[in-house]
Amino acid sequence: MKFPGLIDAHVHLRTPGGEHKEDFRTGSAAALAGGFTVLLAMPNTQPPLVSSKEWTIAQTRANQESLCDIFLFAGASEIFIHELPELAKKAHGLKVYLNDTYGPLRVAGIEPFRKIVQAWPAGKPIAVHAEGETAAEAIAAAGQYGRHIHICHVSRKEEIELIADAKARGLKVTCEVTPHHLFLNEADADRLGPLGDMRPQLASQSDVDTLWQHINSTIDMIASDHAPHTLEEKGVIVDKPMEGYTSTRTAPPPGVPGLESTLPLLLTAAAEGRLTYERIQTLLVTNPRKIYNLPSQPDTWVEVDEKASYAFPDHPLYTKCGWSPFEGRRMTGRVRKVIYKGKTVYQDGKILSL
Repeated sequence: MKFPGLIDAHVHLRTPGGEHKEDFRTGSAAALAGGFTVLLAMPNTQPPLVSSKEWTIAQTRANQESLCDIFLFAGASEIFIHELPELAKKAHGLKVYLNDTYGPLRVAGIEPFRKIVQAWPAGKPIAVHAEGETAAEAIAAAGQYGRHIHICHVSRKEEIELIADAKARGLKVTCEVTPHHLFLNEADADRLGPLGDMRPQLASQSDVDTLWQHINSTIDMIASDHAPHTLEEKGVIVDKPMEGYTSTRTAPPPGVPGLESTLPLLLTAAAEGRLTYERIQTLLVTNPRKIYNLPSQPDTWVEVDEKASYAFPDHPLYTKCGWSPFEGRRMTGRVRKVIYKGKTVYQDGKILSL
């Protein structure tokens, strides 16, 4: 079975400033192993990508170091609102953090959010980290200012139902859901400990069931929210600590990697009859490309063996952090080969372009 090159519209590649967790080379290698040939990377880096200068430096580095296509989000900051018109000429989307985030980009209060929304051109989407009440605020902004609001990593019943209502009223609102919020719940958080800590936190099984009820309607895309942290940072004892790493945190940072597990999980769900392969393509290719106005990729596709059965992962993980909350899970369906712009770059567990 073939898919076009897949698009993950929500990843954290930790560059600049967090290269001990991930970098453009290792993150894009993990992407290819997972069938993704396009990544949209988040701006809550160190420094954050809130100015045209910092964004350009990071995007140039991504172009030079990556094994696939990477497009960087612009970051929203109350202090740098004046930079947004220039950033809008370059970035495919703006990211606004209305809830707690790993980094300094929290936008607190309705007034700064209003100014940010008004400063960003109406023709490009604003992706928001918004949970609970802030999700309602973001949807209200879509109606009041006629902007395209994209709500990231929706995880709760009340949020997805609120988005469904907004769409029914004709508001320009789209949303994404992560695999970990579709395949894990709060009981898994207890089982996994710090390796199951993420934002938004894992929810109840009732929330998970409601997300699945909207998988063929309200949900526009699946995005991994690939957010790698080292095992040392997560507080897991390892035999050989990462060279040069020294912890300065008092609590493990939230986030889990997901680039290499997303497609296998969805293929498994398709094998179980929970969604179709056509819907997978819509969620991982068609809708992300449309929402973010991404260029097409000639001579690029992914070959999968939809019947392969195995315990994940079936090869050493390429993400630099080296772990997954889905390790040991039985999967049905694996990536066999990735052709990127006419060149075979991944085959049977091996990256050929390193």
